[in-house]
Amino acid sequence: MMLPDHSTRELTKAKRLPVILAGIFLFALKCLPATAEVRFGRNVYIGGHDFSHQRYDRKHRAVIRLYDRRLRREGCASRSDGRGGRIKICHLRKIGPR
Repeated sequence: MMLPDHSTRELTKAKRLPVILAGIFLFALKCLPATAEVRFGRNVYIGGHDFSHQRYDRKHRAVIRLYDRRLRREGCASRSDGRGGRIKICHLRKIGPR
């Protein structure tokens, strides 16, 4: 009867360690929040409306809805989003390019 070689068992553990560390790293990377900021420069038009020199991030967001038909209450309104930030809600009618 042969006894198992301990060096192969240790080698197997050594092979598992990088896999476990890679899994922990990917899990931590997935859990971190993504942050982004959008800054509109000069001559930025969305649906024909001027949105130049405005900035949006986690605290300042925007919802821009474009419609083909005429709206009764067209325009933008700023409101609190309930989490300490501001949200700009725009209901706009598409207009042609300038």
